[in-house]
Amino acid sequence: MGEPLNPLNVGIVGCGHIIGAYLETFPRLDAVRLVAVADLDRSRADAVAAEHPGVRSLSVDELMADDEVQLVLNLTIPAAHAPIALQALAAGKIVYGEKPLAANSEQAATVLAAAAEAGITVGCAPDTVLGTGTQTARRAIDDGLIGRPISATATMMTPGHERWHPNPDFYYVPGGGPLLDMGPYYVSALITLLGPVASVIGAASHTRTSRTIGSGPREGEVIPVTTDTHVTGVLVHESGALSTLVMSFDAVATQAANIEIHGETGSLIVPDPNRFDGDVKLRSLGSTDWEILPVSAGYVDASRGIGLQDLALTETDAEPRASGRLAYHALDVMESVLKSAHSGQSVTIESTCERPAAVPLTELSVRA
Repeated sequence: MGEPLNPLNVGIVGCGHIIGAYLETFPRLDAVRLVAVADLDRSRADAVAAEHPGVRSLSVDELMADDEVQLVLNLTIPAAHAPIALQALAAGKIVYGEKPLAANSEQAATVLAAAAEAGITVGCAPDTVLGTGTQTARRAIDDGLIGRPISATATMMTPGHERWHPNPDFYYVPGGGPLLDMGPYYVSALITLLGPVASVIGAASHTRTSRTIGSGPREGEVIPVTTDTHVTGVLVHESGALSTLVMSFDAVATQAANIEIHGETGSLIVPDPNRFDGDVKLRSLGSTDWEILPVSAGYVDASRGIGLQDLALTETDAEPRASGRLAYHALDVMESVLKSAHSGQSVTIESTCERPAAVPLTELSVRA
């Protein structure tokens, strides 16, 4: 891939922990260039700028007003995702955000409406779906290796983040929980593989009313649990395929594959959707064993931030693969699973999106 004549200039808002992963990726992205950073804690922005020549430390308002910044990478906390996105759109900036697109689907819809009115593109993580793991599985489905897709299972089991996270409170209040925390990776992958979702049925529970922090300065402190910590849902895709989703902070472990896709003539094991790579395994009808498929699609050796590159290289009138519309649909699906769990009734999904375009096998070049 040759270097574009005019890479997009990126300004980052939010210099917390996650920025490190993006900063590691930027030197490998020739379609975007980091030019500025901002944070409510100016010292954090100053520290990032000091370590990256050519990157300026600005206030949030200064970054939004800066004519050099063409795209705002929104790495703030989820509660600030929509306000920062709306401020960037009002300033005429392209927006790419960490997941979720907004704290809830109502706010996410407001962001997309503002973007549509301004004629500006919005992209959103997770971009793990653009790596060779999910994309090789997508290629196998598109090539008919499993026949017509019938069903999928997506499983994430952990005893809870309080065992390792020093400040896990937000995982256990409304807006947290295993589905809204990890679900974007799994639901985005299922939509990429099988297409948009038409309706859902959900059930949920939580086994404990408190958790004990297991590390850091607050080790031993007991925190309350006020949200569901085990969620199960059935997603009815528009194609007719059925996906069963299990997300838990209550289980100890599982041997189940992260995602399995089952078709009329074969089954696929898809690697962890929180990763960019991993082996895709196929078992064809009549076979007695699984075979590892050769890597055949996706960005090779991708890492967090590849969605920015994909957005920058997307044709003007097309949606990026890690699009705001995909992120909104995934958020709508997850909220609807929780709504169904509480009502006991199936919920029709009001939103939809196009199944994102497949990613051909693509090597990244390191910028000189």
